[in-house]
Order: sequence, then structure tokens, then C-alpha cells
Amino acid sequence: MMDQSCPGVVEPILEILDGKWTLLLLFELINGTRRFGELRRKLQPISPKTLTDRLRLLEEKGLVTRTLYPGVPLHVEYELTESGKALQPIFAAMWTWTQDHGTLLRENRNESGEGAEKAL
Repeated sequence: MMDQSCPGVVEPILEILDGKWTLLLLFELINGTRRFGELRRKLQPISPKTLTDRLRLLEEKGLVTRTLYPGVPLHVEYELTESGKALQPIFAAMWTWTQDHGTLLRENRNESGEGAEKAL
């Protein structure tokens, strides 16, 4: 059983992970160092502003490092810090849960997806 104070203890990481695109961005970085353009292509249709904002937040929180390589053209690479890499077990647990229990979620999404597309 979880400690009753648990929600307050995990609130800081939940605030970070709650932002749209953040989980997908971290997932990309768990797979290795990425350039800004790579991240943008992988996370289509994310806007450059949103991607920049998310990367800056993750950098502020100490989960991502940004390395600027001078030259023409300039390029920037992002990678997880040790603290960011420590999130890997969370992603592994989500993967395992999805493999074990995700069938129902996929079925519900497929059933409701058709109606959702029509609503848009």
C-alpha cells in the first residue's frame, strides 16, 4: 500500500510530466541524444515554440542538457542528464503495463476514435 503522503511527494514530477508533449519528448530522449530538428520531426505536429518551451522547462528542472555546437549551420543537441535517465524505469513500467493491460485501452480508443474524428 502506498503512503498517504505520496501524492504530495510525487507532485513535482507530475507537474513536469503533465505538460502536453513532455512524455513523448522524454521518451525520445531516453532513446538517445537528439538534435532539435530530429525532435521536431519525431513529434509532429509540435510547434517549434512548444518544443523550445518544453526543452527549456526540462533543462531548468535538471532533466535535460543542451549542447550548442558552433559552426555553420549551428546545431544544438539535447540529452538526458543522469536525473533524466533515472526516469527510464517509469517508462519501462508504462511499457510493461501497456503490454499486460493495454488491449482494453486500444479497443476503447478504436471504438471512440471514429466518433471523435467526426466531432473534429
